[in-house]
This record gives sequence, C-alpha cells and structure tokens, in this order.
Amino acid sequence: MKRRDLLAEIANAAKAAGLRFDLDRQGARHEIWNCGGFRFPMPRHNEINEITAGGIRKELEVVLGLRWWQ
Repeated sequence: MKRRDLLAEIANAAKAAGLRFDLDRQGARHEIWNCGGFRFPMPRHNEINEITAGGIRKELEVVLGLRWWQ
C-alpha cells in the first residue's frame, strides 16, 4: 500500500470524526503522527506492507472507532 494513500485514509477519517490530524515529529526511519491526541509511528517508506498498515489502522481504533477503515 502506498504511504500517501494510508495517510489520506487516516486524514479523511479524522476529518469526518472532527479530530485533528498532523505530523508531530520526524525521525530517520519513522515519523510520529498525532490523531486526536493519540500519537502513532508511521514508516517513512513509500510502500508500506499490508500487515503494517493493518496494525496502524488497529492502533487508531482507540480514537477513530471500531473498524473505522471499513
């Protein structure tokens, strides 16, 4: 999955939920993003494998709701 597609998916869900979504800080291999006060790491690779993308989606269930990506 393309990283930009995953970020767009999260941004759209955060906007629909009325949550703030922005970059918190950058690192060498990961960036730390903030979604509604919940911070999570995002790899800086152009391609993110589906297992990693699924893990990120699962982490965001805390703020975006159960199975928000479906």
